[in-house]
Amino acid sequence: MPSDQPYPSAPSAQQPYPTAGGEPPRWAPRYGASFGQALARFFGKYATFSGRASRSGFWWAYLVVTVVGLVLVAIPFVYRFSTIEYTTVDLSGVEYRVANAPSPLFWVLLVLPAIWWLATIVPSLALGWRCLHDAALPGALWIIAVFVGIVGIVFGLLPSNPEGARYDRPVGAR
Repeated sequence: MPSDQPYPSAPSAQQPYPTAGGEPPRWAPRYGASFGQALARFFGKYATFSGRASRSGFWWAYLVVTVVGLVLVAIPFVYRFSTIEYTTVDLSGVEYRVANAPSPLFWVLLVLPAIWWLATIVPSLALGWRCLHDAALPGALWIIAVFVGIVGIVFGLLPSNPEGARYDRPVGAR
């Protein structure tokens, strides 16, 4: 490692806190997390703002949250446009095409993205907070990302920093 680099740009392949089964403790970051491991940690650490989260865990979880959210937003509109019917109305000798009112199912489907957002907002905030801890930054900076979305992407790209271990739990903690 060159001497001008203050810390490695990527964590070592070995987990800093391995256990007997090879899986790090729940409070420690899981570097190189697979899709399933990242989602399990995302929902398993639902409202945990302490500790750290790896970049792989961050990006896998945000991929799922974003894709599922977009699909849930698209479903009601695809349904609406596939079931739309028009009625011709003659007003003062001028014919107008008027769309029928949306069915109750459309309104039910429109609630699904809101439910998904409510279900994922707290773990998303907690994950971003922990990801900043992994870069040795205070998690409260994540509030900026809430208001300026591109900042969240930049924060998610920050490399792991060994100084972030100060946010980890003590050795004797569970």
